[in-house]
Amino acid sequence: MTLATDTIELPRRDSRRVRIRKYCRRHPTVPFGLGVLGVMIIISILGPYFTVDPLALSPFKRLKPPSGEFLFGTDMYGREVFARTLAGGRISLAVGISVALVSTVVGLAIGIVSGYVRALDAVVMRVMDGLMAIPGVLLAIALISLTSASISNVIIAITIPEVPRVVRLVRAVVLSIREQPYIQAAVSVGMPLPRILWKHVLPNTLAPLIVQATYICASAVIVEAILSFLGAGTPPEIPSWGNIMAEGRTYFQITPWIILFPGLFLAITVLAVNVLGDGLRDSLDPRIARRMR
Repeated sequence: MTLATDTIELPRRDSRRVRIRKYCRRHPTVPFGLGVLGVMIIISILGPYFTVDPLALSPFKRLKPPSGEFLFGTDMYGREVFARTLAGGRISLAVGISVALVSTVVGLAIGIVSGYVRALDAVVMRVMDGLMAIPGVLLAIALISLTSASISNVIIAITIPEVPRVVRLVRAVVLSIREQPYIQAAVSVGMPLPRILWKHVLPNTLAPLIVQATYICASAVIVEAILSFLGAGTPPEIPSWGNIMAEGRTYFQITPWIILFPGLFLAITVLAVNVLGDGLRDSLDPRIARRMR
């Protein structure tokens, strides 16, 4: 006697390339923002190697309009705006990425401890509220005025006002996580506090934290440009987008290209980071992702 066996077909799992293609179709803003930001980073890093010295003076070529010889024109000292704009991207992007990384790491550590250890919550959050009561730009200017103007001091001055925002976000997430049954089960079996925070709490805070980091990066780029434009940021001899626009504002009516091109690069960079953040928010939020399927 022969037995008939039914074959059960298991659903095929899509390859990695197919999953990436589906993700890009479902969230097109993520590859768009990531691509534009990647192009800005690449040209900012490699551009100065293929252009003239952004600090080279040439009085005979001063205030030349954009042309085939000078792509973005020249400034009041004969320096090429194209070379200075690409070199300025290094400074602005380095400040934005550094502020995003430092503020998220510091804010994550403080927020997790503050949200889970109730005895420290009141003290830590009152300190964070005090920092948030001061406008970020004014606090950064005050910190820069107390120290010397340098890139590291600018990063620290912009990071301090951003940390409380990260702390409040992480704390709100941790307050909802600590009441979950799996956290109570981990406590009941005697799991140490550091292991609970590392294994159960930290992974659940990464999704909103990544989205917040993109917005912090965009905000830091703008704040750095504001500080440099006001003369309280990076040293004037370092070509950042804010410094270039600050030097060209006197000649704006006759040579608008000195401010136009650095401002355009600044706007494109901030737009790309914000678009990337919106796409990551839609893809990492399970409620929004479920509606988009």
